[in-house]
Amino acid sequence: MQSFDVVIAGGGMVGLALACSLQGSGLRIAVLEHQQPDESPLPEQPGLRVSAINAASERLLQHIGAWPGIIAQRAAPYQGMEVWESDSFGKIAFRSDEYGFSHLGHIIENQVVHRALWQRAENCDDVTLFTSVTMKNIAWGENEAFITLDDMRQMTARLVVGADGAHSWLRQHADIPLTFWDYRHHALVATIRTAEPHQSVARQVFHGEGILAFLPLSDPHLCSIVWSVSPDEAQRLAALPESEFNNILGSTFDMRLGLCSVESERVSFPLTGRYARSFATQRLALVGDAAHTIHPLAGQGVNLGFMDVAELASEIKRLQKQGKDFGQHLYLRRYERRRKHSAALMLAGMQGFRELFEGNNPAKKLLRDIGLRLSDSLPGVKPKLLRQAMGLNDLPEWLQSPDIRLK
Repeated sequence: MQSFDVVIAGGGMVGLALACSLQGSGLRIAVLEHQQPDESPLPEQPGLRVSAINAASERLLQHIGAWPGIIAQRAAPYQGMEVWESDSFGKIAFRSDEYGFSHLGHIIENQVVHRALWQRAENCDDVTLFTSVTMKNIAWGENEAFITLDDMRQMTARLVVGADGAHSWLRQHADIPLTFWDYRHHALVATIRTAEPHQSVARQVFHGEGILAFLPLSDPHLCSIVWSVSPDEAQRLAALPESEFNNILGSTFDMRLGLCSVESERVSFPLTGRYARSFATQRLALVGDAAHTIHPLAGQGVNLGFMDVAELASEIKRLQKQGKDFGQHLYLRRYERRRKHSAALMLAGMQGFRELFEGNNPAKKLLRDIGLRLSDSLPGVKPKLLRQAMGLNDLPEWLQSPDIRLK
């Protein structure tokens, strides 16, 4: 039987980031991943699943040494953001140089982030990676958890971390209740070539039936789109002939980047909000999608997960230095309080924002148009919104260190 201090269930982006964050703390870390890592060369065609990695997440990835591996593959910095409502005067725009930043964030394919984190974890002396395994059973003891894998190997851990996604087996096995709601939307994703260059600006338009985002990729004429619409509309759009889809897409986007042509398959998936009632119990902590999932309209899902990592790693190392048992719920409550608060604020904000911009009610439309215009013009409002979008209001203290800079 192998003994570890921390066993992380899930070798996705968030689970690997936590493992790398704990490197050098003197703790023995294990990561359990049910898949084998993809070691084939990165395909020329960008992947469909991308993330808007904000400045806060970039600082974390720099700190744990994964950022150089990401930049060496493919990452697209963006220096501007534009949000507007179709057929109205409501709009707001940001430029990074207006506020002293070199960029606002990066649009990066999930496979690129995952590959860089996996390579970094492989080089961490304190981290052991287990592939093609899942948990079969877990028993919670007073001082440690006893884990049985599907291949019947056994291990113990002082703390088990659930980074095993939205349908977390660990969360369910620990009987942690889940609040969830259907956004009544599906997200359609695809890679799009535009006639005009995107100029490294992330753009998002609200139209009565949905939300359409164009996220700039490394190629100046390529964008990843996330189109949030009703399930029936998502199915219809995915089945349209390419020429008809291109026309509807360009029109919905108000032809901001000229003619559009789809260059990939079109895939849609349902959008569901989730919020675990507890982010921690005795010997267990939840991070990332195992703890919360939100609407992708602000691209904040993985950023919330990375800030879970930053907070939990900081707590574990602090408690370890003090000689305390970091697997006890008593000591995990500080992590739980802080991250539940941040996740609840983000979930409520996204839900309210989505409901405000849903539908074509004239009074509601006027209200949101005025709100966007005031946000764009009133002194002091945009800097606060920008810091929120960059994640700088949610940074743990140790990531606010001046020696960790945006480059």
